[in-house]
Amino acid sequence: MFLGEFEYKCDSKNRFRLPVKFKKNIDGSIVLTKGSSGCIYVMQESVFQEFVNKASQLPMFDLDAQKPLRLLFSSASLLEEDGQGRYLLPSNLKNYAGINSEIVFIGTGNKIELWAKEKWQEYLKKEQGNFDELLQGLSKYGI
Repeated sequence: MFLGEFEYKCDSKNRFRLPVKFKKNIDGSIVLTKGSSGCIYVMQESVFQEFVNKASQLPMFDLDAQKPLRLLFSSASLLEEDGQGRYLLPSNLKNYAGINSEIVFIGTGNKIELWAKEKWQEYLKKEQGNFDELLQGLSKYGI
């Protein structure tokens, strides 16, 4: 399980380290792909594979289903850490998320979100005022 918020930096070669609290829950490779609101989703390969399996059940000719899948899968990268425990952030995802050097990792249960620090701060400023309403909205999902 991934919980919490951690600030880190990408180095000049676009390499990053995962927070230690997250890294201990990672078994094997990770997958990065475009996420919502301008973040990058970081998932264990096994969790991403579960998503791929569910997505493969969708009708191939249903454009409403295929459009987001096309964008998710085409932006996805399977990463392995180097000998020093770092991962290389692909340039397409770095550009998508607007990342320079300061980054924030957000634990969201079964996945991690990677944000440009400035975008995360803007998101918090916008959404925290609606927190009670957002919580109430979870009831429609049975939570």
